[in-house]
Amino acid sequence: MVGQTVMRIVRPCFKPDHQLAVGGTRDGLLWYKDTGRHACGDFSMALVQANNLLEDASQVEAAPLLLSHSSSTTFVGIYDGHGGPETAHFIAQHFFPNLKKFATEQQTVSVDVIRKSYAATEEGFLNLVRKQWLIKPQLASVGSCCLVGIINEGVLYVANTGDSRAVLGRLERGVIKAVQLSAEHNASIESVREELRQFHPDDPRIVVLKHNVWRVKGLIQVSRTLGDAYLKSTEFNREPLLARFRLSEPFHKPILSPEPSIEVHKLCTEDQFVIFASDGLWEHLTNQEAVDIVNCAPRNNRV
Repeated sequence: MVGQTVMRIVRPCFKPDHQLAVGGTRDGLLWYKDTGRHACGDFSMALVQANNLLEDASQVEAAPLLLSHSSSTTFVGIYDGHGGPETAHFIAQHFFPNLKKFATEQQTVSVDVIRKSYAATEEGFLNLVRKQWLIKPQLASVGSCCLVGIINEGVLYVANTGDSRAVLGRLERGVIKAVQLSAEHNASIESVREELRQFHPDDPRIVVLKHNVWRVKGLIQVSRTLGDAYLKSTEFNREPLLARFRLSEPFHKPILSPEPSIEVHKLCTEDQFVIFASDGLWEHLTNQEAVDIVNCAPRNNRV
């Protein structure tokens, strides 16, 4: 289970902290941070390690994206890796710098800037796979989901590839209600399977029910990722990649997509907090259950 981040978004903006570090262990958590400050409030983070090898990464940044603006931008990233840690770690190192680059070029934060940041991060990792192909071909089978949240000038942008999720806690008539802000790309969802079939009309096995689980080409549950080069380009669907990752039939366009779904939400006083988490949390809790836990937890100067 990758890091889970809870952000309170009801305070006015103030000066951000410098590097926001996470450390310590408690109650079985690999690491946690009780309370940190971001541009519009506070945040807490925690991670439970589900596998022997930690394949995931996450980050919170609070700093001005544009040198010409004094107001801070809050950035949250949840990177749920699979096949290895390399893609998630690459995203953690490169996504936010790419975002700053494109935001500076366009002098704004926008859907277009976010899309370009995803594309640049994806291309950067695929180039790394190409460079290391002969010495580390298995890098082509490593990928990551990528859930990103950006708060800038009172607007929350949520972008996602994969099956992580962002859920807003909103005050409605005295009750905190859960509002899902992100779209998910998992083959267990009928609309995702239909999207895959429409994009690959000549492939009757684009989605396969295997051991009662729907998988893309019988290999992977998520339909949009960063990395997973072996399902993006035929140049990686060959030796020396292990045979279990190689498809027997050629493909002429990417099977998986790096294109994020993006939601834009204007923050208001009723918006209390946002939970960003990988599927490791949402497999066990409904949106409302998670929101209730956060809302009912004692504060004591921490989230």
